[in-house]
Amino acid sequence: MNVARYYHTASTLANGLVLVVDGIGRFGNLNSVELYNPSTGIWTTTGNMNVNRYLHTASTLANGYVLAAGGIRDVVDLNSVELYNPSTGTWITTGNMNVARAIHTALRLMNGYVLVVGGRNADGILNSAELYNPSRGTWTITGNMNAPRYGHTVSMLANGSVLVVGGSNKDGYLDSAEIYNPSTGTWTIIANMNVARGHQTASTLANGSVLVVGGSNNGVYLNSVELYNPSIGTWITTRSMNVARGEHTASILPNGSVLVTGGMDSVSIFNNPELY
Repeated sequence: MNVARYYHTASTLANGLVLVVDGIGRFGNLNSVELYNPSTGIWTTTGNMNVNRYLHTASTLANGYVLAAGGIRDVVDLNSVELYNPSTGTWITTGNMNVARAIHTALRLMNGYVLVVGGRNADGILNSAELYNPSRGTWTITGNMNAPRYGHTVSMLANGSVLVVGGSNKDGYLDSAEIYNPSTGTWTIIANMNVARGHQTASTLANGSVLVVGGSNNGVYLNSVELYNPSIGTWITTRSMNVARGEHTASILPNGSVLVTGGMDSVSIFNNPELY
């Protein structure tokens, strides 16, 4: 990249380029957006956001635009939202969320709406969720989770429902999991994971299972890995990673393997990948 950063987002566009947005750099908040071309390995700059931010979310919409929501600017929690137009390389503002939030999650649903879940702000840790309507550019409140949480993961299941796992709140790190039903706007508690964790990854595999990898719990970084089976609603442990890590990424490869890259523990920042 042209600028080193963390607490940024990375989104794959319809043209195959990867859009990397803002974050924190060596001297603080960044107002810097870049595009990576996987074919050439070259990074180029593109238009800056109207309001720079970190710990936000970025979701690619069905029309190819990228929706960047919430986050933090300096020490201010944001409810502002912007859209990136890949054709022009520019950002426009769209409707604000009802609640300012950071360290939340966002997922595009099968109907094209974007579900934003949880997070935290100056008032505390959130259990609220909102839906963005791309056609109208507006947000509506949907059902609250049963437990407030941030640093959790969100995954789409084969039937279109949404699995939220782990994270933390005032009670500590969570082993709890919930499923959101987009048809009813309600949440259902399901079986707990075997290990409480936050800042993990969760990947939906080709067989419909969800692979939850690593993370941390009260300063202890985890190498444990679990699989959720939606058909029977249970968790099983599977082979652990070689290196305990949190704040990493996980990508599903064309052959179905899961590539885990980067991350950190209490001592090191990692560049050694692992394959599941």
